[in-house]
Amino acid sequence: MSKLRILYVASEINPFLETSEVANFLRSLPQAMQERGMEIRILVPRFGLINERKNRLHEVVRLSGINIAVGEEEKPLVIKVASIPNAKLQVYFIDNEDYFQRKSVFHDKQQKFYEDNDERAIFFCKGVIETVKKLGWAPDIVHCNDWMTSLIPMYLKTTYKNEPLFKETKSVFAIYNNGFSHTFGDDLLNKVKMVDIDDTILAPLKSKDFEGFISMGMQYADMVVKGAEVSDKLNQLIEDFSKDKKFEISIEAEEQAHEELYGIYTSLAG
Repeated sequence: MSKLRILYVASEINPFLETSEVANFLRSLPQAMQERGMEIRILVPRFGLINERKNRLHEVVRLSGINIAVGEEEKPLVIKVASIPNAKLQVYFIDNEDYFQRKSVFHDKQQKFYEDNDERAIFFCKGVIETVKKLGWAPDIVHCNDWMTSLIPMYLKTTYKNEPLFKETKSVFAIYNNGFSHTFGDDLLNKVKMVDIDDTILAPLKSKDFEGFISMGMQYADMVVKGAEVSDKLNQLIEDFSKDKKFEISIEAEEQAHEELYGIYTSLAG
């Protein structure tokens, strides 16, 4: 059996950025899978809090230069890369001057949720898929972590379903307790749309909020996993959307979680 190829996608990873438990879990999980013989790629946003000089980020010119459509606008995609210290792992960073230069993640200095966080998520999800296309690297599993990555399983099953690179790709969507109370504008669905995507496909997103993004991820992922601690509201969503494909992991018990996810990956890849 050839090496399984696992693509990890998240909003953060240690040591570059840590705002929640996702950062630490994403730091340990890819290395654990690499040590089990899997081939790994990692993609995260290049939020402005990440110090490029300190972390030795540099642009990958051959991967940059694509324009990503978000609604009626197109934004240039810049790809940067850095290595995780003391690990044989590289992290690719999705960057754009309009979306990721500000010195914070999802809130401004007054703790106000950015109105364009929906656009940032759309740009990131599309940017991830386009970057993988440019790499010419066909992932067996795309493991998407948290709400910002939730559109990727849907894009893989619609616009990109006939791309040779993604023909056999399966997706895992991981849910964490990192919610927000903001409701996005009425133009959200139009911003998300691409070829082969209509309002019916986007029905789970109609609430235009955190639960809507989570619902999208659950609807289209091949497997849904959740941390041990999620809200009652999220648990109810999980019950409603993923009756035949849910799985609970305990982030606190890392070794056990690694083993369980290894089993999920190998099973999905067939």
